[in-house]
Amino acid sequence: MISRPGIFLSGIDTNIGKTVVSSLLVKLFNTDYWKPIQCGDLDNSDSMVLRKLIGKDYTGTLHPERYALHLPQSAHIAAKEANVNIKLQDFELPQSDKPIVVEGAGGCLVPINEENTVIDLAKHLGLPVVLVVRFYLGAYNHTLLSIEALQKRGIEIQGLILNEGDNPEFREFISRKTHLKFLGVVPKLKSLDSQTLETIVHQWRYTSL
Repeated sequence: MISRPGIFLSGIDTNIGKTVVSSLLVKLFNTDYWKPIQCGDLDNSDSMVLRKLIGKDYTGTLHPERYALHLPQSAHIAAKEANVNIKLQDFELPQSDKPIVVEGAGGCLVPINEENTVIDLAKHLGLPVVLVVRFYLGAYNHTLLSIEALQKRGIEIQGLILNEGDNPEFREFISRKTHLKFLGVVPKLKSLDSQTLETIVHQWRYTSL
């Protein structure tokens, strides 16, 4: 269950599936959603993708981005190209009666300016992190380093979500090594639409989180 004010969703790499997992959590718990920094493809932003996936019965709020940047690069590079100076003080949680899922941009340590990274933003907002992971060559290293970086900054890690299929050995090792819980597993999908998302949400209601 996601309690107020909410969670910050980050990942061990770029394109790890944060928007898919955000859609599942928003749909499952009927939370608000906020992507503070969007970089690239503003005609098909993560908020727009999520809106399509969660369906018409959604009653929460999709809050607008604080920064919407055209260049599909890390936030600090996209901001430079747009002649924008991103500062942590620019961000505060939207006011809402619902808990909120906040989706980070890129992996945990992607810079948002010359000093701060995505997880510094999570700490600034005062939210616990749910970390999205995926099993691939290098996943052990990326997962453990991301967890270490979060813990070093005193950021609470609420749990992990494994995207694009299960790997029990990987989950068991990471859980034993870090004492963190896997909250759910997203199956590997050939395609994703609102109906598929609803099927996974239904499964999660009885098996996860």
